[in-house]
Amino acid sequence: MMDKAGSARIPPRKSRRQISRQSLVALDWLNFFKADTQTTIGAYLAIFLLVVRRWDPAKIGIAISVPAIVAIIAQTPMGALVDWSDRKRTLVVVSALGLGVGAVLLVSADSLAIVTLAQTTIAVASTIIPPAIASISLGLVGRRWFAQRMGRNEAYSHGGALAAAIAAAAIAFVSQAAIFYFAAGLSIAIVFMTLLIRPNDIDPLLAREGASNDKGSVVSAALRDLTSNRRVMIFLVSVSLFHLGSAAMLPLVGEMISALHPTTAQPYMSACIVTSQLIMLPTAVVAGRLTDAWGRKSTFLIGFGVLPIRGLLLTVVRNPSALVITEILDGVSTGIFGVVAVVIVADLARNTGRFNLMQGAMNTCVAIGGSLSNLIAGFVAKSVGFGTTFLVLTALAMVALLFFWTQMPETQRHFGRRRPWRCPWPEQAGIRTCHAIRDLVTSSGITGKS
Repeated sequence: MMDKAGSARIPPRKSRRQISRQSLVALDWLNFFKADTQTTIGAYLAIFLLVVRRWDPAKIGIAISVPAIVAIIAQTPMGALVDWSDRKRTLVVVSALGLGVGAVLLVSADSLAIVTLAQTTIAVASTIIPPAIASISLGLVGRRWFAQRMGRNEAYSHGGALAAAIAAAAIAFVSQAAIFYFAAGLSIAIVFMTLLIRPNDIDPLLAREGASNDKGSVVSAALRDLTSNRRVMIFLVSVSLFHLGSAAMLPLVGEMISALHPTTAQPYMSACIVTSQLIMLPTAVVAGRLTDAWGRKSTFLIGFGVLPIRGLLLTVVRNPSALVITEILDGVSTGIFGVVAVVIVADLARNTGRFNLMQGAMNTCVAIGGSLSNLIAGFVAKSVGFGTTFLVLTALAMVALLFFWTQMPETQRHFGRRRPWRCPWPEQAGIRTCHAIRDLVTSSGITGKS
């Protein structure tokens, strides 16, 4: 069942070659600066409030946890807002300004209420910008090139996160407060890059994965059609399980390094984060291409399959340098997830007009899975230690892998010359192995035949 979502006429669609280079380059750097702003604020707030403001842990917990809860609640409604609005550039600009104002308030105010309000503003803005950028990307390049575009987006995003970590570390030596002014300046860069994207290059119908009726008006699927869609529900459960098994691994690695090597914990933890980001960057680009060539499910299974391997390694590895190396696997799984998950959402939302709402629902599941992962890991680690905790997370990762593998269907629709990935050799190898076993058993006389 479809309900009317708007009466605006839909302009003719543009081919990929008609999109201006200016818009595509601006989109690259928009992703870069977006990651800079979010990474800078989130990583240093607790340290700033503790060291500079001299807040007690209870106040810091309130200032951080309340906005986090608001962000979880806001994900899906903000996705619906992005779907509803044709002015997606305006949403990004307003959200970026909210990030900047929030960053300035964090450093200029000492009141719990104002700091919490500033953090909440940043949290809500951060729920709007990612789906809006994905929506703009889809509206610019279309369905055929969306997977590769998302790979490029994620590569620039991870590059921005890495640059932000380095820049913030350098700025912190000068002033803790300067980090937040730096983040505010980056929000201005987001505004500038967004405005460089030409609005006429964005197809408003594609940007929401919508359909139009005979009169050319936008129509959207009813929400009950999405909630009753089996593929959508399976995917959302898979996303939750993915983060249930993975989200607590890196924090636990940090705790384990701190417990075993307290004097060198900080540089090793920084090395873990940098290593992961460095691997995510090329992984995102490759994942964007493999998603088209191999299919969504096959590519995503690599990300799911890496999780239990990483968990098993962390149960036995205690050398800090080796722990840094294991974060290569985190870079692979997270890099694949960031690209393929959004592409699958676009597939599932096709012609529904609910692309960004579904992105919001997915991000809500990510947050819920991550929160439960840290909660479970914290209790288990306190009771039985790190090794057993990593085994529990490995078991959860295996559940996620098996569930996605057995329940989730392929969502890709092939375009023109593109062919589905074929890999016949495992099947042939299996048949040959069965024949060899049959011949061996027959020749041994076990069956009574010669």
